[in-house]
Amino acid sequence: MTKKHKIEAVLYHLFVCLFGLLMIYPVLWMISGSLKNNTEILNGGMNLIPPAWRVENFANGWKGFGGISFATFFSNSFFVAAVSTIATVLSSACVAYAFSRVKYKGRNIWFTAMICTMMIPTQIILVPQYIIYNKLGFVGTYLPLILPHFFGQAFFIYQMMQFGSGIPRDLDEAAIIDGCSKYTIFTKIFLPLLKPSIVTTIIIQFYWKWDDFMSPMIYLSKPKMYTASVAIKNFADSTSTTDYGAMFAMSTLSLIPVFLIFLFFNRYLVEGISTSGIKG
Repeated sequence: MTKKHKIEAVLYHLFVCLFGLLMIYPVLWMISGSLKNNTEILNGGMNLIPPAWRVENFANGWKGFGGISFATFFSNSFFVAAVSTIATVLSSACVAYAFSRVKYKGRNIWFTAMICTMMIPTQIILVPQYIIYNKLGFVGTYLPLILPHFFGQAFFIYQMMQFGSGIPRDLDEAAIIDGCSKYTIFTKIFLPLLKPSIVTTIIIQFYWKWDDFMSPMIYLSKPKMYTASVAIKNFADSTSTTDYGAMFAMSTLSLIPVFLIFLFFNRYLVEGISTSGIKG
């Protein structure tokens, strides 16, 4: 390696490290804030090193509010995120298989309609959705947060279709010759080979639902049903003193489930991508 190439490599890695630090700095600041008191957080500026590690913030935050601990809020979030993720994977995979492998009249029209739903901002359908759920008596329950995911999500349907297009159709034809039905082809061939796309869906969808704040805030009214994102917001009280240390402590703990999901499924994702979804 020449001297010029060495300098370029050093500059490249230096830039990547600085850019990575810039991206992760807000997370580091939040973790640092979870170990400070209000005065140190508000007056500490950009300082990441706490003067004293105040681990009691985690205990104070875990107590929650209104006699409800954060164990309840975290379990609510996990329930909503887990059920929504499972529903999204199953329903989106079924629709993706129908669009990519089954020929029927009007398929292109339905596919175009599905793609168009990706272009509609969420804020536009927020009021109509609330009116419908309110008339059905679903407001105040978890159904508005979970039910839509049983009917497929356009983004993940399209993603699975794109990945599924790389699965050879010869496998379908061979299965049909062996007497397999479309249902058997879906469960025994299409779905197993779709694993990398399914893993990607699990990671992204779980993160989206775990981090969702708007929907739980609109549809949930009972504190015992609050998800972690809504509960953390309730630490910021304009009528009294806000315990920022406890709020940051619970925000830090809320990162753990998402991190574990990514850590657990990441190796399956890399393995599936490296084999292009097909193992010989």
